[in-house]
Amino acid sequence: MDLIVRINVLAGRIRDHFAGKSKDHIFNVYAVPRGGIPVMYLLATHLKIFPVAHPAEADFIVDDLRDTAGTEARYKQYGKPFFVLIDKRVDFPERPWLVFPWEATEEKGIEDAFVRLLQYVGDDPTRGGLLETPTRAAKAWQFWCSGYGKDPAEILKTFEDGAEKHDQMITVVNIPIYSKCEHHLADIIGTATISYIPNGKIVGLSKLNRLADIYSRRLQVQERMTDQIADALYEHLKPKGVGVCIKARHLCMESRGVCQQGHHTVTTALRGVILDEPSARAEFLQVAR
Repeated sequence: MDLIVRINVLAGRIRDHFAGKSKDHIFNVYAVPRGGIPVMYLLATHLKIFPVAHPAEADFIVDDLRDTAGTEARYKQYGKPFFVLIDKRVDFPERPWLVFPWEATEEKGIEDAFVRLLQYVGDDPTRGGLLETPTRAAKAWQFWCSGYGKDPAEILKTFEDGAEKHDQMITVVNIPIYSKCEHHLADIIGTATISYIPNGKIVGLSKLNRLADIYSRRLQVQERMTDQIADALYEHLKPKGVGVCIKARHLCMESRGVCQQGHHTVTTALRGVILDEPSARAEFLQVAR
């Protein structure tokens, strides 16, 4: 990323937008916290800039990155031109994460976000008990969401030896599930029961646990997670049938909102003969209970 070139290009776009302004015009600029602030000061080497504290007072708004355009949408109400240093969807569509020089490292950028969170909820990030919290939280979230980028096909190694005559249901019951709700980032805690009827091939039993872990270690809704596990097993193992049942508690419901404990959400996904044949479906649902 050639930062100097990009700042030159951005300054040119701003000049073109305000073509009627003289070279001595002083622009009132609102910099989106936190990424827009260094961009604003870098622009000051090309334009005359006066920082303002509220978007309504600005000639334009500036930020470092357009990713989902969610930030831009929040400022649309002010009717001001919105400029970004990098449009990730256009400039770097293949990269999941960008690190700017003022963020130092990917880890540092995430840790700073947790510092902001601690400030937002009203605590002091500099007090003793919280000094290492941003680092710990960054590592914890990396683990909690470690299912991204893992390929189910790589863990579903199959065996033909031992499966040539077995045509009955194989089930692993009560596999622990730890996930995060994509709506509130709260915990989803429960168990998964996974069954399949082999079609000449079997997998190591621990692979069903790993398959559940791949899809649970992501931001999820329970319904989609259930379908993803079933579809991956049905696609890669090609069994006669697949059944998945997840029973879970949702902390977004227990610790906020209705604040009621003791409820479980149960979801199922059935494929092949476990869906189509009543006896197979009944057997799976009995085992899943």
